[in-house]
This record gives sequence, C-alpha cells and structure tokens, in this order.
Amino acid sequence: MKVLKNIKKIAEKVLLNEAEAVRKLVDFVDNDFEECVRTIFDLNGRVVVTGVGKSAIVANKIVATFNSTGTPALFMHAADAIHGDLGMIQKDDLVLCLSKSGNTPEIKVLVPLIKRTGAKLVALVSNVNSYLAQQADHVLNATIDEEACPNNLAPTTSTTAHMAMGDALAICLLELREFSSEDFAKYHPGGSLGKQLYLKVDDIYENNELPLVKEDTLVKDVIIEISSKRLGAAAVVNDNKELQGIITDGDLRRAIEKGLNIEKNKASEIMSTGAKTMEKGDFAVKALNIMQQNSISQIIVLSKGKVEGFVHLHDLLREGII
Repeated sequence: MKVLKNIKKIAEKVLLNEAEAVRKLVDFVDNDFEECVRTIFDLNGRVVVTGVGKSAIVANKIVATFNSTGTPALFMHAADAIHGDLGMIQKDDLVLCLSKSGNTPEIKVLVPLIKRTGAKLVALVSNVNSYLAQQADHVLNATIDEEACPNNLAPTTSTTAHMAMGDALAICLLELREFSSEDFAKYHPGGSLGKQLYLKVDDIYENNELPLVKEDTLVKDVIIEISSKRLGAAAVVNDNKELQGIITDGDLRRAIEKGLNIEKNKASEIMSTGAKTMEKGDFAVKALNIMQQNSISQIIVLSKGKVEGFVHLHDLLREGII
C-alpha cells in the first residue's frame, strides 16, 4: 500500500520555490538588461523568439505578450530553424534565444547560423557561462537554484523564471512606447477584454427607451412609465431635461409600504436626489464599476447636464463585459 503524502505541503513547496526564484530575478536586472530593452526599442526589424522543448513553449508565450503590447515578434522553433525556417530572420531583426543550459545541441548548431544573418542575438539563460551566453550580444540572466521537481530535472522553476523575465522585457517596452489602453484595444478587439477597452455607453443607451417624468408627475403615472420602459427606474427632469432625481422600483415599494397615495403624491416626494450618473462618451466598463461599487442596477447617462439615456446591468451582461 502506497504511503499517502501531504499534497498541500508539496504544492506549497513548489509555489514557494518558484516565487523565490522570481524574486531573485530582481538582482539580475542589470545594465545588460537595460541595453537589451533599448536595443529592441530602437529596432527596425522584429523580435524573433526561439527555443527548443519547454523553452519553445515559453518562447511562444513571450511572442504573444510582445505582439499584444506593441512589440512586433514571431516564433521560430530552434529545431525547425536549421531545416528552412532560418529564412524568416532578417539582418534588422533581433533573435531572443531561450535555453536553460545554453548548451543544447540544437542551440550550438543554430547560434552560428543566426550570427551569419547579421541579426542581434540575445540569450535568456539560466547558465551565464554557457555557449549561448558567451556568443550573445546581450545576456538576460534567469539563473535558479533548483527546479521545483524533487529530482531537480523537470523544467518547472526555470520556465517560470524565463517567462517572468519575458514579461519584464515586454512591460519595459510597453512603458517606453507609452502604449495606452486605447492602443491595447486595437490588438484585443474580441471578447470581454476588448469590449472593456472600446465599448462606450453611447453604444448601449440608444438601444433602450428613455423613462422620464417631471417632478409634478403623479406616482401612478411614474409606475406606468417605469413599467413600460422596463429599466426598473425613471429619471426625474425639469422642462430642459436636466436631471433632478431618480425613482427606482425600490423607491416605489418603500413608499407604498409607508402608505403612499399613488393618486395624490408626486414624483418629487419620493425621488432620490443622489442619482449615479456618467457622461456621454464614457466607457461602458466605467458604468459596471459604478454599479458594483454602489450595488445598483442602472445608471443615467448625461450630456451637458441633460439626461440622454439609461444603461442597465443587463445591457452589460448582454454585451459580455461582465
């Protein structure tokens, strides 16, 4: 019968091992790292990221992060490079080569071929005394003490360290390029992330009917207005459509519980004056944040103080922002 091991302890050990390795990378952010970032920033070509085995998988992730944050990049498998893919490297490019040991056979074959192209070579390694590091124009040090694997064999902590160093590169370049959320949206137009970055309240409120009442509107007519427009609230406005307050389903229920006479009482007697609003042109994700912070399900959109429309929580759900 197998001895049961403490799974939580094993997991904690792995996470602490990798966290400590990433923390130590701070000490390796040196002048060579800074020069590498500036070289990429001034590059006329692209960043070609390569590796073999697990390093190739990490290289793919780094390429994806570069491309989504404004640094043109492409992936080249180190083994495929010597069978034709080397042709994708141009003299104005920079090759970022990932390798834990820096001494694998594929890397030793590839490095001289890369240097013949005239492209810059950057080594992201866990062995700064390796063949790859010695041949590179810049070295990014991702040295670790040991893998999280109990046999110190399976690439675990080393791949985490390489990925973290790749993230550091990408974000440094993003900052240098002053890459904004609007720029980010250009590369992420799909899904909820994209919509958070480009969808505005203007794209939503025009699809809703606009429930409006005056301060002297009888409560019975307020009920009809709210029910017919199906947004759970109505804005109270003056003759110029300037916002005076808001009446929600909840306001109506509470007023009726207190003995409200819907035939005599007016909107001004039950409205709330602290309505949450946002301006026309604001991003829809701002509406979501306001709703979550204030536990409300609708928000009023204004333009120069006048009521333009309503955005409901259901609209944001339908758009996939939540």
